[in-house]
This record gives sequence, structure tokens and C-alpha cells, in this order.
Amino acid sequence: MIVVTLALGLLAGALLLPMLSDILSLVRAFFGRTPERRVVVNELPRFLVLVPAHNEEMMVAACIRSLLRMQYPAARFTVTVIADNCDDRTAEVARGAGARCLERRDPLHPGKPRAIAWALDQLSLNGYDAIVILDADTVVAPGFAAALASAAPLQSKAVQAYYDVDNRTENALTRLATVLAAANHRFAYPLKRRAALNTPLVGNGMCIGTLVLQTHGWRAFSIAEDWEMYAQLTERGVPIECAPDAVVYAQEAHTLAQSLSQRERWTAGKLTVLARLGLPLLRSRHIGLRQKVDAVAELSSPGPVLHLGVALLGIGAALLFRSPPVIVLLLVASLLRPFAYTLLALRVQPEPARAVAAFFFLPVYALWRVRAAASALRMLGDKPWIRTQRHRHVT
Repeated sequence: MIVVTLALGLLAGALLLPMLSDILSLVRAFFGRTPERRVVVNELPRFLVLVPAHNEEMMVAACIRSLLRMQYPAARFTVTVIADNCDDRTAEVARGAGARCLERRDPLHPGKPRAIAWALDQLSLNGYDAIVILDADTVVAPGFAAALASAAPLQSKAVQAYYDVDNRTENALTRLATVLAAANHRFAYPLKRRAALNTPLVGNGMCIGTLVLQTHGWRAFSIAEDWEMYAQLTERGVPIECAPDAVVYAQEAHTLAQSLSQRERWTAGKLTVLARLGLPLLRSRHIGLRQKVDAVAELSSPGPVLHLGVALLGIGAALLFRSPPVIVLLLVASLLRPFAYTLLALRVQPEPARAVAAFFFLPVYALWRVRAAASALRMLGDKPWIRTQRHRHVT
């Protein structure tokens, strides 16, 4: 009984950590000092856009076309596709669409993070202010680069774009993903920016200053390279901002079976990064206590749907084993944060009624996410994962 109560208490504490960080952020945002004004930049930043692609002949042309149509001077950005161990027409299609293409052959070291590191060794960063990393199944909004440029100067920081859903209207699963994206990029991450905390990097639409790369290099090679890069840069005191007006649209898996490997990778990857870099973050001399709390909260947070499933299981266990009522109250209280962000996100949906209707699928999805998280434990470390199956853009 005591062991169960202690375990449930630790679970409640972990689930409450993101809310504690948000409360501290709200206090800082409303009562702290006004952030310093940005430095005026005379020239628009120059971007090197990298598009890692493994067998992406179906998707890569749409990605390149959207980049070349951006409302941004063509002389201020370069698009380079990294055809990584491809056995299809990815390289040919990329060049035909107007991009430069590097072809990498290293079957012993496959994968996006290795491909990025290899490309950075091949390319000169001189003359660029930042690199932007986009998945090949992504299309960008016309104002994408201009919105990133509004965060200039970029050389000494990282910036995360708004990672939105391309096929948002396909079914309940994709509508739920759209609500989550809005909750993060329109509300949670801007709060962090106002409180001078780092925004998590989510891989797609990630912008990293060239001085950051020249100083720290690319050393993120886990199955969650975005979370690893976030933890590394945060531990070293590199600022990471959000750019909610810089929107990228990527495909969301439209079935549970299709999304299983992706969810397993996210869960196992975050836990792996937390295990490896949690202590260095807490010991860092480059960041303060608020940033340390927030970074650990981000790395340990299971995400809103999994949070719901885990909290409900915890509440059930607490009632079954007759744990102190305070445990149940803490677990229930931990749900206030995702509930609040969900309400805010629903308010900005273009079809709020259909978005609300998608939540009838939530109980099934939450139970499935708990199962997927349990199966993700076998992937802890740097285990290989199966890439999500692609289907053509629907918008």
C-alpha cells in the first residue's frame, strides 16, 4: 500500500510539473521585467534550407515548390535536398523541382540526424545566418521565411516554426492533432517566449543559427534528435524562440496503425533524452532554476492525450488501493493545464464544431496511447523505428 501510494505521488508530481512551470511563467510574464527590444537588422537573413529525404519521390516536389514560392527574396535562401540512402527517384525529382540535391550512401548509418550532420560537413555555412530543417512531406506557408526573419538576428539562437497539420480535415485523429498543434504553438510556446524560457524544438521547421552550429556543432543522433538538440542547446544557454507566424504543414498519420511507430518513437525518444541529459540540464551553470524546471517538465511530459490516459489510470489505482484523497486531487489537478490549453485551441479552430466532435474519439485514443507508450519502452536507447507511411497531400 505504501509503495503504491509513493509511486502514485511521484506520478502526480511529474504530471503537475508542466503546470508548475506555466504558473511560474505567468508570474514572470505579468510581473517580471519587460523583455529587451530586438536589435534592428538592416538586411534580411539568409537561410540554408535542408530537406532530409529517404525515398520521398511522392512528396518532395510539393515541398520544394512551396519553398520556391515563398514571399521572400530568392537570393536570400537556398534549398538543398539530402537524398539519404534512397533507392527511388527522390534525387531526380528534387532536381527537377528546382532544388540542389546531395546524395548520401551510408547504409550502416542511415537516418535523418546522420544525414543532416553529413550535409553540414559538405556545405559551407559562410554567408548564411541560419539553417532551416524541413521534412520532405512538408509544405510551407508563403510567409514562412519572412516570419522566421522577424526573429532576427538569428546567428546565435534557434527558432521553432508552427508545426501544423496538412490533412487536418481528414478524420477525428487529424483534427485532434490540429487542436494539439494550436494549443502548443499559439498558446503554450508564446507563453514561454514571454517568460524568457526556451521553446521546445519539434524537428520539422526547426531553424538554427549558423554561429550556434559553428560553436556547438550537430551532435544529436538519437531517435528523437529534435528533443536532444533542444536539451543540448538549453543546457548550454542557447536561446530558443517560437515563431507562430512561420507555419509549416505536414502530414499527420490518419490511422492508429499508421501512427503507432511515430508515437512509440516520440515517447521512447523523450525518455531517452531525459535519462541522458536530465542531470546535465539540472547542473548547468548557463541557465537558471526556472529554465531547468521547464526543460525537465518538457522532457518528462507525456503529451495531453497520454497524460489523460495515465492520469485516469492513476486515479483508478488510487481509488482501488485506497490511497490518501490528496493523491486523487493532485492527479485531477494535473489535468487542468491540458484542459485549459484545449479550450483555448478550440476557440481558434476554423470549424470548432467538427473539432469538438472529434473529441468523442478521445477515450479510445487515450487508451490506445497508453498501450503505445507501454510498447515504446522496448525502444529506449537508440533502437530503430519504422517510418510513418506517406500518402499524397490532400490540401
